[in-house]
Amino acid sequence: MDAFLIDPGSLASAYRHALDRLERSGFATSLWQRSLDVWAGDQAVRDKIANRLGWLSVLDFITPQLERLGAVAASVRDGGFTDVVLLGMGGSSLAPEVLRRVLGVAPGYPRFRMLDSVDPDAVRAAMENAATSLFILASKSGSTIEPNVMAAEARRRLLAAGHQHWGSRFIAITDEGTLAHRRAIDERFREVFVNPSDIGGRYSALSFFGMVPAALMGIDLATMLAHAREMERACRDTRVETNPGLALGALMAAGALSGRDKLTILLPERLQSFGLWVEQLVAESTGKSGKGIVPIAGEPQSTPLGSDRVAVAMTLATERDDESRLVREAASAVPSARIELPDVTAIGAEFLRWEVATATAGLLLDINPFDEPNVQQAKDATRALLDVYVRQGRLPSPEPLAASEGARFSASQAAQAALNGEAVFTFLGLLKTGDYGCLLAYLPPDDRRFEPFLHELRTAWGASTGCATMFGYGPRYLHSTGQLHKGGPNSGVFLILTAEQTSDMAIPDEAFSFGTLELAQALGDFQSLDRANRRALHVHLQSRDVELIRRTVSALISSV
Repeated sequence: MDAFLIDPGSLASAYRHALDRLERSGFATSLWQRSLDVWAGDQAVRDKIANRLGWLSVLDFITPQLERLGAVAASVRDGGFTDVVLLGMGGSSLAPEVLRRVLGVAPGYPRFRMLDSVDPDAVRAAMENAATSLFILASKSGSTIEPNVMAAEARRRLLAAGHQHWGSRFIAITDEGTLAHRRAIDERFREVFVNPSDIGGRYSALSFFGMVPAALMGIDLATMLAHAREMERACRDTRVETNPGLALGALMAAGALSGRDKLTILLPERLQSFGLWVEQLVAESTGKSGKGIVPIAGEPQSTPLGSDRVAVAMTLATERDDESRLVREAASAVPSARIELPDVTAIGAEFLRWEVATATAGLLLDINPFDEPNVQQAKDATRALLDVYVRQGRLPSPEPLAASEGARFSASQAAQAALNGEAVFTFLGLLKTGDYGCLLAYLPPDDRRFEPFLHELRTAWGASTGCATMFGYGPRYLHSTGQLHKGGPNSGVFLILTAEQTSDMAIPDEAFSFGTLELAQALGDFQSLDRANRRALHVHLQSRDVELIRRTVSALISSV
């Protein structure tokens, strides 16, 4: 079991109050018994929650599947595939990416890639070895647009490579009876993994959505799940203060209820990717009804930890290096929790701990941590924009507030009011004490050409304002932090960055391209932020020229 310590500091009283509330309600028992009365008095809310608690018994579901998972993984390993490409979005794809980065692919297994972007450059890169790839179509609903258009392109490439029975090079992970489930059967997919329908996407790390990709990487599932089982037993502890899930959730909620709503995840390099998974879990679960915990992951070290922060530092006992020391020292500056994993295979336990903690925080914030009421807004806006494109051959764009050489700037109504006539390049300065900045880039994830400039912008924004900052690639963030942006507290300042495609790609059987879909998603989210009275700026670059991006970033930074 890992080492776990909470130092509530200035939150001591609020933390004690949260623990007492959990103690009085018997939440440790009620959670695992799925007692719905503890969540809400409203029957409609209880009914929704009842259909989202399958993650509590996920270990009982997945453990008997280990033999099947091992057999499928062996057949893929020995099947001549060079790559396994996961096509997914949100929590169902982030957990496998964490496992790839933290545990890695075992020798002899195909290279693992995650595609959760519709950017044409990203799609091309992920499918460069399509002819020798196995594709995983991962979609809980089976109807999410991104994985479906990715799958259409994969199918096109397989047919072009001469694989007439292309379904044999696909695996599906979805719920019972979805469009993806029916399609997988009709098209004779290699395997179909039907997940329990009462497990939400962001709580699905230890279900088929996480464990099928993990098996295909050759990860030792038995050891990882043994750590998770140990954490499950600890999270059943009725002594709230020593329960590692409930205690962490109490600290998170105590912070949010006391003005420290920026939950800062401090991680050594080996565990950095885990922050992305925590970010989507916490943001989508708690950011609603004007409330929410703002998770801060991957933040530059130059940003100070202010009075609106709670920190969680995670380290590895096997890597007590200087970086881990810095993580622990940073956490000591604010109310914090410290978690030390015995080794990397204990990441399975952390998935479960954070799911319990997030559910606990939701209870204490008096919200339903299992729904996502604002996510559909951006989806609907995107669909409406695409319908216009199909009819008119172009996407409607908001009226620009300003323009410069190679760039166009559009501001939401709330942003225009906050700017109060000041130049648009002063937008970053709208960030005030208690706010958080959010840089949202519709560019190929982790593209080395652009990443330094995005990092520079985030670093300067946080260092110059002293405020917390977030970063997300679109459309990935729409399925993770997007719920918080529109449903959480109105303390975010959002900079959406898009750039014209260098080389677009058609989507098979659609009237729009990958580039058009990507831009429609950015515009749809900008519309949704505008309607939610959020301070948002959309910067659209006329090309992906590195010099243009450098000049635009420099101009924004120079005015903050």
